[in-house]
Amino acid sequence: MGTDQTPAIEGYLVPDVLKPGLALVLVGTAPSKISAAKRAYYANPVNKFWRTLHTVGLTPRQLAPQEYPQVLDYSIGLTDVAKRHSGVDSALPGEAWQPDEVLEKIRTYRPQIVAFTSKRGASETLGKPTGKLPYGLQTETLEGAEVWVLPSTSPLGHNYFQLGPWQALAARVDELRQKLRED
Repeated sequence: MGTDQTPAIEGYLVPDVLKPGLALVLVGTAPSKISAAKRAYYANPVNKFWRTLHTVGLTPRQLAPQEYPQVLDYSIGLTDVAKRHSGVDSALPGEAWQPDEVLEKIRTYRPQIVAFTSKRGASETLGKPTGKLPYGLQTETLEGAEVWVLPSTSPLGHNYFQLGPWQALAARVDELRQKLRED
């Protein structure tokens, strides 16, 4: 079952949460086994995703994983590069990655910012090695959208997690939200 804005796609383990004109679309890699089982984004209780969104001000309160469709209320969308597979990135088969689907979604929904929640997802979509992708705002755009790369909130990336790039993204999204209110 999809959200009101996004129809369910055959084989997607967790449905997209997208609609036209969002300030931000967060692009994950693939649902974890826990997220796939619960059919909710970032459902592992040790994952810092929902806590991070609230801490940096992207959401006014910490959402529970099953509340994921509510991100639309804050002009945020969710999708993944590998929608039909679950598990650890390194264990995903090559065919799991569907960067063309991500690009089509960006063309269709036209968000202002696309932010990858891991270097691996960005690498698979942008065709660059992870070592060539610094955290933060990137120099290129995707279909007119700003591109950001963020440290993963996954428990497996705990040693590499930094709040700074998430805070910078939240400040940029806040600028866009303010501009929308003024227009």
